[in-house]
Amino acid sequence: MPADRKAQAGVCAGRSWEMAMGHGKRLMGLVILIFGFSAAGFAEEYHLQYFLAKTSSKANELSKKERIELLNQVDEVLGQARRIQGKLTQAIQTGEMDIHYQEGKFWMSKLEEDQALIESGLGQLKLLREKPAQLVASITLYKSLKDLSSHFNAYNNMSPFCGFVGDLAPEMELWADPVFYKLYLIPLARSKDVEKEPAQREKKPIPKPKKP
Repeated sequence: MPADRKAQAGVCAGRSWEMAMGHGKRLMGLVILIFGFSAAGFAEEYHLQYFLAKTSSKANELSKKERIELLNQVDEVLGQARRIQGKLTQAIQTGEMDIHYQEGKFWMSKLEEDQALIESGLGQLKLLREKPAQLVASITLYKSLKDLSSHFNAYNNMSPFCGFVGDLAPEMELWADPVFYKLYLIPLARSKDVEKEPAQREKKPIPKPKKP
């Protein structure tokens, strides 16, 4: 086995052991790591730690600029997810990963689901930039982020995949909940100005002419 593959296997094994320590501990460790940085120095850059601090603050209502920046950051997360999804797909298709055919088919189907989730999320982001009070788009985007983070956490438990995913999976989960859920979705759902999608009217069947 090449040295770089051995190194990657070692990293993946270590990460798999960390996953076994429990989902809650992993997220808590990431939060502690994030807050270990100087929040003041990054406050105006609207990174993850900035919005996490807002979720624990009493004055957690976002300004118009902060809502725009939050959507921009989520856009970046989805962009990272799309790049990783593309690399994983290529690695399986080209045989770079040493996995069995049936297993490869299974993971390819999951990656196709990811692609649909990413495209859906990006579509909802575009809509929210035009109509920030769109509740249905907010719910759909939140669900896409949650499902993607669940899939990417599963990839992190697979030795061939974890080197591609890295820390994006737990970071994406934090962007989804508590950040987007608590700072955008819940305030929007409680707002009087919420805009829902109009219900589609059912088309009535055209009556057939009676025979004379």
